[in-house]
Amino acid sequence: MNKVCKIRLAKTFFCLLAFSSSLSFADDDLFYMVQPEKKSQLWINPGMVSYHFQTNQNLNNGNWGAGVEYRFNTVASLTAGRFYNSDRAHSNYAGVYYQPIAIGPIKIGAVIGGFNGYSSTNNGGWFPAALPALTWEGDWVGANVFVIPTIGDRVHGAISLQLKLKVWE
Repeated sequence: MNKVCKIRLAKTFFCLLAFSSSLSFADDDLFYMVQPEKKSQLWINPGMVSYHFQTNQNLNNGNWGAGVEYRFNTVASLTAGRFYNSDRAHSNYAGVYYQPIAIGPIKIGAVIGGFNGYSSTNNGGWFPAALPALTWEGDWVGANVFVIPTIGDRVHGAISLQLKLKVWE
């Protein structure tokens, strides 16, 4: 990731944090369990940007593509999409977010599902994954942050930011 991309990623992340700190917290508690309630929202995203821990491997940090997320509950949503991955190949994904914990307006949990398109993992075929995930959602914009662990030479570790736009509620 070049210096300009790193600066933009950092600015976006800090702007989201600053904005979220101005919001009121549920029950005036900073840390709480999210109460499950039905929802029906559709979000779209343009892929993500990543900062890879293995900076010497010339990995792709602009993981652009297209994705959707259907939030059917305050603690859970379904997601699917396609993006240009770290190895400069196309990947597809499908999964479910489960985020029952919050710190202020930021939900904490994991996204569990599957990916394909990485030649060093399952010869490019589908493989399961579980990633820690943070989510902030405003009235019509939101963001997901993923922490991807490095797993040998099969998975390139990174922190990824995915901005999203609500298109239906």
